[in-house]
Amino acid sequence: MTSVVSNKGEIVLRPARLGDGQSLYDVTARSIQGLGKQHYSDDQLAGWMGERTAEYYETMIEKGKVFIAEERGEILGFVDADPGEVTRLFLLPEAAGLGLGARLLKLGVAAATKDHSGPVRVESTLNAQGFYERHGFKPIRTGHFSHGVGGDPIKIVLMEMNQGPTEPV
Repeated sequence: MTSVVSNKGEIVLRPARLGDGQSLYDVTARSIQGLGKQHYSDDQLAGWMGERTAEYYETMIEKGKVFIAEERGEILGFVDADPGEVTRLFLLPEAAGLGLGARLLKLGVAAATKDHSGPVRVESTLNAQGFYERHGFKPIRTGHFSHGVGGDPIKIVLMEMNQGPTEPV
């Protein structure tokens, strides 16, 4: 667990705990609506969450690979990883640009490289592509990703990083 101080108070990075699922659901939904609107249609945004529920996120938390950024009890963002892949990184729109994404990404890459020696991949949304590029990921190809829980497919960029994250330029 690490912490920094923001303008409002201390921001703590910690593993997610059972019971955080509703907050992760809320962060995801608010992030999609606030940060994705310049790159995706209203229909795509409306269907993005599909049939997800807080329980969907509780199941992720049980795997022990979700880390959150929290300030005064409010979850501002989170990252989730599997071996070789950073699977999710979402921030509240008002938390974007504060450096939390970079700090969460570092935790996600560390989790993705544990027991994995190859490149780390991420399926980036169009709005997040520049962020990942600044942290060492390179585009491989574009495609469409359907989240498997409803909604229209969204265009993504498959990206890969061959080593640990680099410092942003």
